[in-house]
Amino acid sequence: MSWSGPGFVIAIIAISTFGWLASTWIRARHGYPVENEWSGMTGKSDPAAERKIELLTSENERLTGQIGRLEERIAVLERIATDPGERTAREIDSLR
Repeated sequence: MSWSGPGFVIAIIAISTFGWLASTWIRARHGYPVENEWSGMTGKSDPAAERKIELLTSENERLTGQIGRLEERIAVLERIATDPGERTAREIDSLR
């Protein structure tokens, strides 16, 4: 076999290409991130995971608002508990 002929160069290119294709296929099949053409990583997309992220995000926003309202209520209760009784009675009477 001639090591300097064009057949050897073509064989090396073919073996390298086949190895790259096999590696990419195996990684994609098992859910590992795959390199895209700009040397970035592309992960396997999962619609169920995206939906779960949306649900968690909306629940997080709801809970954050609820915590804010509870903090306001606690501040009012702390103010009522620490204020003198006559001032609290005056404020209640002024609300009537």
